[in-house]
Order: sequence, then structure tokens, then C-alpha cells
Amino acid sequence: MRKPVGIIYGVNDVPPVGVTLLSGLQHVGIISIILVFPLLVAREAGLSRDRTLDVLSLSMLVLGIGTILQALPRGAVGAHFLCPPVFTAAYLSPSMLAVKTGGLSLVLGMTAFGGLVEVALSRALHRLRPYFPSEISGFVVLMIGVAVGSLGLRNVLALGTAEPASGLHLTVATITVGTMVGLNVWTQGAPRLFCALIGMGIGYVVAAGAGIVTAADLAAVQAAPPLRVPGVAHLGWSFDVGSAIPFVVAALATPIRTMGDITICQKMNDAEWVRPNMRSLSGGVLANGLTNIGAGVLGTVGVSTYTSSVGLSGATRVTSRLVAYAIGGTFFLLAFLPKLSAFLVSMPRPVVGAALLFSATFIFVNGLQIITSRMLDARRVFAIGLSFMVGIALDLYPAFFAGVPPAFQPLVSSSLVLGTLSALLLNLLFRLGTRRTQRLLVDREQSDPTKIEEFMEAQGAAWGARRDVIDRAKFNLTQSVETIVEGYALQGALEIEASFDEFNLDLRVSYAGAPLELPDRRPSNEEIIESEEGQRRLAGFLLRRYADRVQATHKAGRSTILFHFDH
Repeated sequence: MRKPVGIIYGVNDVPPVGVTLLSGLQHVGIISIILVFPLLVAREAGLSRDRTLDVLSLSMLVLGIGTILQALPRGAVGAHFLCPPVFTAAYLSPSMLAVKTGGLSLVLGMTAFGGLVEVALSRALHRLRPYFPSEISGFVVLMIGVAVGSLGLRNVLALGTAEPASGLHLTVATITVGTMVGLNVWTQGAPRLFCALIGMGIGYVVAAGAGIVTAADLAAVQAAPPLRVPGVAHLGWSFDVGSAIPFVVAALATPIRTMGDITICQKMNDAEWVRPNMRSLSGGVLANGLTNIGAGVLGTVGVSTYTSSVGLSGATRVTSRLVAYAIGGTFFLLAFLPKLSAFLVSMPRPVVGAALLFSATFIFVNGLQIITSRMLDARRVFAIGLSFMVGIALDLYPAFFAGVPPAFQPLVSSSLVLGTLSALLLNLLFRLGTRRTQRLLVDREQSDPTKIEEFMEAQGAAWGARRDVIDRAKFNLTQSVETIVEGYALQGALEIEASFDEFNLDLRVSYAGAPLELPDRRPSNEEIIESEEGQRRLAGFLLRRYADRVQATHKAGRSTILFHFDH
């Protein structure tokens, strides 16, 4: 793993203590916004004020544990990146249904059950690798960016609230996001590293001055005790078969988002990234499943990794896993300091929206880069394009999806879930009829390099292969065929066989004739100038250099050359 130029502190770096702590505080600020999810479930369950404070405090402990689990530097658990969790809408919808059916105990029991499903899925993830190609991972990342940006706009414009956004709300949001962007683009050092924290702080002050931070918000902070050990009187667990389907759907949808977030982390931290690392993805899904089991046991709702935090890491260029320990430690502390918790929860909507928009821009562009790193044929274009439109339809026409049966509501809980499921299904459908191995016959008298290049272009797009690998493969094919046709006593046609999986591209050139020499030493200039043999040796040397592995065999008068390319 090689750290990209733009990253200041990579995943394995050790930033100064001040940078680590302040970076962690930035993440805590945007994560705390989503504490509204367990708050909603607690209120729906009819909990008292003290029991609701217990739910929020224990929720913070769960967030701290989940953040540290994801960042563990080694082992089977965790993605090994800075990839904090947050409470997710995928679990919120089934939780709201469950709390009406069986109270909070059913929510907690079913949340732990959902975590068990995620753990089981994480163990089989490597077998599902062919169904999660890089362009689909990139699409998930792109849709995550759209979802985060949409949530940011909803907060800025106060959509779905009793009062629409006023000019003051828009002014606060503009000042907040303008500060973040300005510091990120035109400054260096600490102002750039902490641009989000500074922007949120300035936005909070401006919002307070404009009266957006209300007396009720301040009263909630004042009413909270300075120190409090969370109680467990609300804990209880039950299971209901009828509630299982919504939680299973949530448990299937959540790993999709987790895999997208971890893919962003991998790409962000590795300048040589080419494909998602399945061990890291599997460990990340396992950590999220274990966190959800813990959420059920400790008395709160389900979580998923938080794309806004991943985007914030990219924006500030601080991706060190040590920041995860600062986040976890801060949440552990906040769990016993209700006043600080109330202060974070009361963050004004325009400030929240500005922070989400700031993060969404980096996420969206990362998704585009992952998609465009692969060659795409019509099948893959349709899978991505149609799925994007299906996902966006949920945001544009929510009333149309309101009549979906309750058991399937998690499928349409967000444009991310719906769009991703569509992409996975279309990818599975379009895989039908796509052959992993293709053959081409090249006649000695009609060895047109253009046809060979067109053959590799078409297959590369059908396979979704990397552009740079296909370019190297085209060079080796055209040059080897040209060298064999011109320099060897070829009998009959050449047969080209190209086979591909997500990790390997193998080309076999087979013909009747003497084997092509592939020396590992470049011939001297004198050898090249003085003889055709020297020129053929130079061609063979270059062919060896362009492939990751080569092999030439000769049996019963027939020669075969294997060019292997790592993918």
C-alpha cells in the first residue's frame, strides 16, 4: 500500500496528538447528528426522559466500540481503516415497526438478530466476489455520495419540518460550507486539517447569533446533568418471526453500504489501488455485524459505517486509524457527560447540512473515479445507468413507493438501498451469456493488427477490465503476432485464446511452428542492428517486460505462448 500524494496522514501514520484529537472531534460532531435515530425509537417506545438519556448514552458507547473495531490494525475483525459507524435508516424503518408490535425489547432482540445475519454474511463474502465487480462498488460509492448530499440539502432547506428554511438558514449554511471549502482550497497546515471543525464552529456561532439555536435547545443542555452513569432498566430482549423479514432485509442492505465505504477507504489510502480487497471488506462487514449485536445487547438500534466520516477524512487528508481511537474515546467520555451530548445533538440544521454537503462532494467524485477505472460495455452501462435512475426515482417520487408492504419497506428506505439492489440484480442478469474465455483465429496472410486490438477492446469492455491492463495486452498480442508471422515459418493460422477473471487476464497464442524466444536480457545495440535475430530477440524481450508472467512451450510441432497479467 503506497500513500497517495494528497493524503497528509495515511492510515498507518502517527499524527501529532493535537491533530489526532481535533480530527476525532470533527468526526464526533457530524456523527452525533444521527443520534436522532435512537432518540426517535426511544420516544416511540414511550420511555421517560431519564430512560431516553440512558438510550443515548449507551448508543454512544456502541458508536465508540464500533469505531475501534473497524480500525483494528490486524486480525479477522475490522476493515483496518478509519471508518466509523453511525445509526442507519436501513434499521430505523424495521425498528419503528417492531417497537409498535412488541415494544423496545423486540427492537433490541431483532437488532441483535440482524447483527448475527451480517456476521454470517461476512463469512461468505469471498464467494460472492464475482457479483461485486469494481464498477458496481463504484456505483455504490456514487449513490452513497448522492444520498449524503440529499440528506445535506434536506437539512439546509429544512425539508420535512414544520417551518421551511428562511433566508437566515440559507445564510448560515452558506457561511458554514463556504468556510470549510475556503480553508480546504486556499490554506495549508492546521486550517486545512480542521476546516470542517472550524466551519461547524463558525456556523454554530452565527446560528446562535441569528436565533436559530433556540431557547429550548439551550434549556435541554442546561437540564442535562453534568455527570451520569447510564442505567440499564430499559433493557430487555424478545424475538418475533413475523418481524424477521424486515430485519433480514436491513441486514442484507447494510453490508452493501459498508462495502462501499470501505472501498472508498481502500482507494483513498492506496495510490496503487486497483480493486476492492475482499479480506478488508469481509472484516469490515464482520465488525459491523458484531457492533449491531452489541447495539441490541446494550439497548439501541442498528448501525452502519458512516460515509460522511469517510468523506471528511478525504477532505481533511487525515485518514490515520489513530483518529478512530480518538473518536471512540470521545464517545466513551460523552456517554457519561450528558450536557456535552445534548450540546452536540442540538447542532443547528443548516450547520449539519453544510457539513454533509462538504463530505458528499468527495464521496461522489470517488465513486466516479472507481467506475471509470474500468472499461464498460453496453451491459455494464445499462446496469449502472438504469440503477441510478431507479435509485433517484425514490427521491423524486417518494409517494409512489409509499404503498410498498411494510415487510419490504427497508428495500425502499433510501435511494442507496434501492439503487444498489437494482445494480446487483441487473449485474447478475447481464452476466448471463458473458463468456470468461474468448478465441480469435488470425490467418497468416490477413494478420490485421486493428482486428486484434478491436477483439481485446470488445472483450475488455465485456469483462469490465482495467484500461491499463487491456492496453498492455493489446501491445503483447499485436507485437507477438507480427513477430511470429514475419520471423518464423508459420504453418496455418494462429489461435488466440483470452481468458479473464477479476484477478487474472491470460492470453495464449498458439501456432504450428518454432517457439518465440522471450529472453530476459535485452540484446545489445550491435545485435539489433546487425541481424534480424537480434530484432526478434528485442521484440521477445519487450513482450516479457510488458506482461507480469510469460511462458513459451513447444510440443509435437506446435508452440504456445502464455502472457499473464495481474488484474
